[in-house]
Amino acid sequence: MLDIVYFAWVRERIGQPRERLETGAATVADLVAELCAKDPRYAAAFADPAVLRVALDQDLADFTAPLAGVREVAFFPPMTGG
Repeated sequence: MLDIVYFAWVRERIGQPRERLETGAATVADLVAELCAKDPRYAAAFADPAVLRVALDQDLADFTAPLAGVREVAFFPPMTGG
């Protein structure tokens, strides 16, 4: 079971802050493809993965990172300082 957390406009486009799901995805990119096939809201949120960041168990990763052993995946836009 995988906990998925969405922040900022990613959460707004998907319409929920988090979800828990069973997945056979091997990598973050596989998970995104699985989510996009699930509902058009996900396709809208992940339309341009280059503008997203991902963290696996609260450590920054990239979309090629494996999901084996991961408990939480978080998607968010890049942070800006100020």
